Amino acid sequence: MNNFELYNPVKLIFGKDQLSKLTKEIPTNAKVLLTYGGGSIKKNGIYDKVITELKSFKVVEFGGIEVNPHYETLLKAVALAKHEKIDFILAVGGGSVIDATKFLAAAIPFKGEDSWDILSKGAKVEKATPFGCVLTLPATGSEMNSGAVITKVETQEKMAFGSPLLFPKFSFSNPQVIASLPKRQLQNGVVDAFVHVMEQYLTYKSDAFLQDRIAEGVLQTLVEIGPSVIKNPTDYKLASNFMWCCTMALNGLLSKGVPTDWATHMIGHELTALYGLDHAQSLAVIAPNLYTVMKTDKHDKLVQYGKRIWHLSGSDDDIADKAIEKTRDFFIALGVKTKLSEYTDGYKNTAQFVTERFKQRGWLGMGEQQNVTLEKVKEIVELSY
Repeated sequence: MNNFELYNPVKLIFGKDQLSKLTKEIPTNAKVLLTYGGGSIKKNGIYDKVITELKSFKVVEFGGIEVNPHYETLLKAVALAKHEKIDFILAVGGGSVIDATKFLAAAIPFKGEDSWDILSKGAKVEKATPFGCVLTLPATGSEMNSGAVITKVETQEKMAFGSPLLFPKFSFSNPQVIASLPKRQLQNGVVDAFVHVMEQYLTYKSDAFLQDRIAEGVLQTLVEIGPSVIKNPTDYKLASNFMWCCTMALNGLLSKGVPTDWATHMIGHELTALYGLDHAQSLAVIAPNLYTVMKTDKHDKLVQYGKRIWHLSGSDDDIADKAIEKTRDFFIALGVKTKLSEYTDGYKNTAQFVTERFKQRGWLGMGEQQNVTLEKVKEIVELSY
């Protein structure tokens, strides 16, 4: 097992009927910027509940945050927050709203000329506006981590950033909220959480026995309940386990002491930036093909994964191949397409575009061993057509 440090200061408030505790978590006399997305929270009643709880605070609203939040939109929120002298932000939404809020938390006090430097140049976050979350869509784990991903429409870029200063102060997670979610968001949530775990698990053996078992526990749970929670989101037993899986998949615990990959995400982000694929859709397209191209390097863990998650038998090579197919079949069974050509007709030059962009950024070797080269990226993307 590798050396590691574990730090996660988020207070997670999980379960039914917890929102009455909200006012106790926000600093007294805070002026609150309420951030949310396209307005679904006004249809499902969550907005009214939050506003009721915030009646003792001065509240400024900023809605309309996109799926895959746009940098251009968020600049307007930064200007509003500065004008209103906001000192606390409350994100009410899913991963996109929470990611957007993390950017706002970093950008509002940012002293540099261009806040995009936080993402493109890794400009250090020296200070952050405190914020909390009311989670309405389980998938990304953003409610309990310090990372985020933002899209710049002008340049068709989707980039990640993070800072220890960008953990939420608290997050409310009520599994009942998934009852009102569209089927597509539930499908995406299962895939998203599954691939988050795989990025931290399907690498190479590092004698981290407990970490492997925790990761496998999340994967097995998602396999067992994923199809059912999509069909029956009002079942609290299914909903609560699904929501907790999504949080556990990316709250920082699984990555401790083990090598991590993230090449699937880095390539997938380009598909989202180029063609507007949902994040989980891009992962479903790329992941099985990355496992295929990198099969030799990931062989031992593929075999372990095949035996423990899919209960496969046979030769190790057969198990590795079948494990990849089982993964792809699982995504398809959930209702998520796994070929880029199923999402866009303009896919033919995608591999060339992605590799050129990575070359420009200096991303010449990715993955747990930095050996997902540009040539392999090209092969992975072409295999995804």
